[in-house]
Amino acid sequence: MKYTEDREFLQLLEHHRQPFSGWDFSFILDTGRVASEPLDWSYASKALALIHSSKAMLDMGTGGGELLSRLRPFPEIVCATEAYAPNVPIAKARLEPLGVRVMAIHDDDSLPFGDAGFDLVLNKHESFSPTEVRRILRPGGTFLTQQVGGLDCAGINDRLGAPEYEYADWTLSQALAGLKSNGFEIVEQQEQFPIQRFYDIGALVYYLKAIEWQIADFQPEKYIEQLYGLYLDIQRDGYWDVKQHRFLIHARAI
Repeated sequence: MKYTEDREFLQLLEHHRQPFSGWDFSFILDTGRVASEPLDWSYASKALALIHSSKAMLDMGTGGGELLSRLRPFPEIVCATEAYAPNVPIAKARLEPLGVRVMAIHDDDSLPFGDAGFDLVLNKHESFSPTEVRRILRPGGTFLTQQVGGLDCAGINDRLGAPEYEYADWTLSQALAGLKSNGFEIVEQQEQFPIQRFYDIGALVYYLKAIEWQIADFQPEKYIEQLYGLYLDIQRDGYWDVKQHRFLIHARAI
């Protein structure tokens, strides 16, 4: 059968048009259409323990505030930044009633805060400048980050014949070197390559629409033949697996 005659395939491709806002993947996660292997650590659990002993904290790249809103109680001073403009009003609506100051930013190299204003900076899956993070942290302050490594889901790009992931050179060793050279000591580091499983092709195209940096300017029509081949593989096997890339760093400002 040709893909042009496969109604189910064409209907699933339409899922890339589903709305996506904040950092909410419930359309494919809550329905069990995508699953990920658990990590050996919990970023949220580590963050909670640090928040409890903090007096002034910043959450970098808060998205729509989904995670931060669940990490209460907050310290006396709590701020959040977000660089993706559509997320800013979502974050403000969710976080400002909780006492969080939400600020839109455009550049990680220039954060809108004074020197040494925080004792804790959290960062989940957001780019950062180690120089700026050190500037806004007090001596002895903590930086906790979970990063998406440069090998993340590279199998998607390979399978579809798409260009290499834009941040393919982002590694744990590179992040550690940047922090060490900017006045940090490393308290903890971990790295893992968990499996992410897609159970239908519609979940994959939705994911690629949301994670817009995985394949720049992704449009299903551009990769239609490759997507149909993958659709047939999923029909045969029941799922398709790719490796994610995650690393965690807990650093202390010297």
